[in-house]
Amino acid sequence: MEHLRTKSNRIKKSIKLRGFFSLVAIAIALSGCNPALFKTQAARVPQLVFASPSNPTTFNSPLNQSAFNVFGFIEEGLLTQNGITGELEPALAESWQISKDKKRITFTLREGLKWSDGYPLTADDVVFTYQEIYLNEKIPSSVRDILRIGTTGKFPSVRKIDERRVEFSTPEPFAPFLRFAGGLSILPAHILQESVRTTDSNGNLKFLSTWGTDTEPKKIIVNGAYRIASYTPFQRVIFERNPYYWRKDTAGNPQPYIKRIVLQIIENTDNQLLSFRSGELDSFSVTPEAFPLLKREEKRGKFTIYNGGPESTTRFLGFNLNKARNHKGQPFVEPIKSRWFNNLAFRQAVAYAIDRETMKKNIFRGLADFQNSPIQVQSPYYLSPEKGLKVYNYNPEKAKELLLGAGFKYNSSGQLLDWDDNRVQFTLLVKSEEKSRVDMAVQIKNDLSKIGIQADLQVMSFNTVQERLFSRNWEAYIGAFSGGGIEPHSGFNIWSSQGSLHQFNQGPQPGEPPISGWEVSDWEKEIDRLFDAGVRELDENKRKEIYAQFQQITQEQLPFIYLVNPLSFEAVRERIKNIKFSALGGAFWNIYELQVMQ
Repeated sequence: MEHLRTKSNRIKKSIKLRGFFSLVAIAIALSGCNPALFKTQAARVPQLVFASPSNPTTFNSPLNQSAFNVFGFIEEGLLTQNGITGELEPALAESWQISKDKKRITFTLREGLKWSDGYPLTADDVVFTYQEIYLNEKIPSSVRDILRIGTTGKFPSVRKIDERRVEFSTPEPFAPFLRFAGGLSILPAHILQESVRTTDSNGNLKFLSTWGTDTEPKKIIVNGAYRIASYTPFQRVIFERNPYYWRKDTAGNPQPYIKRIVLQIIENTDNQLLSFRSGELDSFSVTPEAFPLLKREEKRGKFTIYNGGPESTTRFLGFNLNKARNHKGQPFVEPIKSRWFNNLAFRQAVAYAIDRETMKKNIFRGLADFQNSPIQVQSPYYLSPEKGLKVYNYNPEKAKELLLGAGFKYNSSGQLLDWDDNRVQFTLLVKSEEKSRVDMAVQIKNDLSKIGIQADLQVMSFNTVQERLFSRNWEAYIGAFSGGGIEPHSGFNIWSSQGSLHQFNQGPQPGEPPISGWEVSDWEKEIDRLFDAGVRELDENKRKEIYAQFQQITQEQLPFIYLVNPLSFEAVRERIKNIKFSALGGAFWNIYELQVMQ
C-alpha cells in the first residue's frame, strides 16, 4: 500500500510531481465523461488529461495519508528537488545559508510572492505553517515524525527575521533537515490561522475539519503552479493555472505554459489503458503486461514510452507483529497467529517460499528487478547484495527446514500445523486497483500452499485497505511505499518505533483510544538508534555505513518481505514537449516548463 511518506511523499503512478518531503506522483486520464467536451476545451486552452485510481481523501495536506492526492499540483515548499539529479533547487525561497555550526539555516523568500487569491506570501506564512501546524501537538500530522531531531526527539525552532527571511534552528546538527524543512508545503496564515486557534463544539481544532473534499474549491488558497477549479467525486478534479504563481521563463512569460489539468478518477488500470489507447489520455504509467501492446502502437499512437529503470517504490509482504490490545482489551491480532508472525524463522521461511523469479517473469514480463532493501537503488545509501545485503532466493526446502526447526509440523495432508496443532492460515489483504499487485498476491497464495500454509485473499479498495491498516485490524498484506527520494531519513515515520506509519507494529497514536501491551523489539530499538545516529552524522561515508547496518537488520528480521519492483515506464503523447523522464522524477516533475503542441 502506498503512503505519503511524511514528507517524503513520492508517489509513483502516471505523473510524478516532486513535492518534497515526499514526492507526489499522480496518474492522470480521461473516462466517465464526454471526451468531445474536453477536446473542445483543449482546442481553446493548452491542457493535459491524466488519471488517478482513487479519489483524493482531503485537500488539507498536513492531514493527508494517501498517495493519491492533489498536492503536487497546488502546493509548494521553500525548496524543490530536481527530478533528474535529486539536487535541491530554489522554490519559494530564492536562496539559503547554513551556519558554521550546522545548527541554523536562513531562507530568503523571493520578492513579491503571492497566494492564489493575490494576498502576499511572506515570512509570517512560513513561521505560521511550522509553529502552528506542523509542530502543533493537537494536529495529527505525520510530518512531526520526520522533524524530530536527535535522541531527545526535540523539534526545530523557527523565527522571522524580516518579511522575506526566516531562520530555522536545531538543537544539534541534523543532516536531512535542509531537504525536509525546505520541501514541506507552506500554508496561508491569513486563511487558516483562525481555524488553528479555535475549536468546535467537541473541543477539536476547527483546522481538523477544514479543507475537506467537500470544500468549495475557490476557498482552497494555494501557492503552487495550479489551483483547484472543480472537483466531482468519483469523476474528476480540474485544475487551472494559478495566475499568481511565481515562476516565469527567461523572457518574462508566466509559467506553467499549460493552463489546465484534468485529473480523471479511473480505478481500474485496464480502463486507464483503454482511455489512453483511444487518445483520451495524455500519459499512462505502463505496466509490464501492457508494454508489448503499447510498444507496437507507439508510432501509430504518436506517443513515446520512456524507461527510467527500476521504480523507486518498494513492494512487499508484511505481517502484523503487534502484540497490543485495544481499549476494550481485545488483541489486534489473534494470539495464536501473532505467535507465528513474531517467529523470525516463520517470516524467513515465508521469504524463501516466494518464487520472485517466476513473479518477475510471469507478472512483470521480465520488465522488473528484485527488491531487497527499504532504500531505493537510486540512492547512494543503497546497500546491494554484492556488498553484503542478505537476500532470500526461492528455496522451498529451506523454508520447510526453518519451519520444522521452529516447532511447526506437517499433517498427513501436507498442511502446516503449529506446536499446538493449529492449522497455519491467515488473511492476506491487497488493494484492488492495481492488477499486478493482485496477481502478486495470488502467486504468493499459491507459493505458500506449497509449504503447507493457507493464505486467504481479501481484495479491497485502496482506501478500505488503508483504513484496516491504520486501525491495526489486519494480519498480512501486500503493500508498497513510494520512494522518499535519495535521503534515507525520509522513511523515518515508517521505521521509527514511534512513527505514524510503523504499520507492522503500530504504537499508540495521538487522538486515538489508548492501547495496552504494546512491545518494541530489540531490533526495532536498534533501528531507532541507527536513525538517530544517521541524522547527526554529517560525514557521507559514515552515514552510508550507518544506513547499511539498518538495511542488514531489515533483511534479517523481515518486518517487510520485499518482492519485485517493476521498471519505470511512462507513455507520453508526443505533442507534449520538453519531457525529462526519470524514475526519480517521472515525466512531469518539470510541468512548469512543459508545452503542448496542437
